Amino acid sequence: MLRYWELPHKRPAGNIAESEHDGETSMTKPSGYDPKSLPESNSTSYPEPFRAGVVKRWTRRLGDHAGLENFGVNLTRIEPGGMSSHRHWHLKQDEFVYVLEGEAALVTDAGEEVLKPGMCAAFPAGTKNGHHFLNRSRTDLLLLVVGDRTPNEEAGYPDIDLHLTTDAAGKFRFTHKDGTPY
Repeated sequence: MLRYWELPHKRPAGNIAESEHDGETSMTKPSGYDPKSLPESNSTSYPEPFRAGVVKRWTRRLGDHAGLENFGVNLTRIEPGGMSSHRHWHLKQDEFVYVLEGEAALVTDAGEEVLKPGMCAAFPAGTKNGHHFLNRSRTDLLLLVVGDRTPNEEAGYPDIDLHLTTDAAGKFRFTHKDGTPY
């Protein structure tokens, strides 16, 4: 069975072209691109000792590549035995996850449920429902993850001693739950 990123993809035909809007000329390029052409990264901003938990998570930042500023779109691949993140919730940002391939164990405050390809989950801002995705299968799990980039965000981690805030520019700051920095 071919994985999503192994399917043949063709870049749209065409070169960079000039276009004119309101008397100004600008250069445009095709908007379509092949997600598998983007680099995968398993870097994380989590402080130690929480980094080791996400080493089997690989992300392709589709929204960043396209220049999106108001929301992020990531193609996230989780190897067998891996997880998407530590269980968390967002105070100001919405999050939406769509399962493309594999089987996800979604763990929330309500318990655990299995999501298969074509299923999705949504986490509205301000709903303190800690969530993450686990891959307990023997094959990779592929998720499309979409979230907004509302500044001055706050996120809680119910299972570990970790709290996140972001500033107006989106810079992460992790602290212990009592506010002391890592």
